[in-house]
Amino acid sequence: MEPPPLPLLSGACVACTLGMFATGLTDLRQMFRTRSVENIQFLPFLTTDVNNLSWLSYGCLKQDWTLITVNAIGVALQTLYILVYLYFSPEKRRVLLQSTALLGVLTLGFCYFNLLTPDVDVRLAHLGLFCSVFTISMYLSPLAALAKVIRTRSTRCLSFPLTVATFLASASWTLYGLQLNDLYIMVPNVPGIVTSILRLWLFWQFPPDQDKLYKPLQA
Repeated sequence: MEPPPLPLLSGACVACTLGMFATGLTDLRQMFRTRSVENIQFLPFLTTDVNNLSWLSYGCLKQDWTLITVNAIGVALQTLYILVYLYFSPEKRRVLLQSTALLGVLTLGFCYFNLLTPDVDVRLAHLGLFCSVFTISMYLSPLAALAKVIRTRSTRCLSFPLTVATFLASASWTLYGLQLNDLYIMVPNVPGIVTSILRLWLFWQFPPDQDKLYKPLQA
């Protein structure tokens, strides 16, 4: 069976990834509604912004407009989330320090990839490797939360829309990378498929409705 045509895969990558980014709008609405950042984590916004900026650089170097489009919008959205979080956060110093550290890392990365690595092919390979490792670490980071779900038999800490969006986006990018024969795009999205399937299995094993019935029995 032949893989889907490249334009179709490109459209699927854009649509599914933007759907994944849009799940952050729930946190954005909550921050505006409550005028606080209670129960909202800052680090995912920051790490996703770094990831988007890295892939945006890779897309620009590779002249891949699918990567450029998706990650340019991702950078804009994540930066908006960060600014709103900073505005409502009572711990502005901590947020600013983390954001400044991010800017420092990005500056060092820019100097390395653009000033110390003049060969374009080598730069593309090094940048692709960095993007791949960073993306894999992001997909594997929620494993502690999955262990908590199994321990507590509750999926309250998981987002079902985000899980579905992540699965579709990871599958789309894996096929896109396969079609382009680009291992840097294909390989890091495989863990996203695996962890998403695991989360979907947990939703099936411990459905939210069961969790609501289970808690009153414990009271």
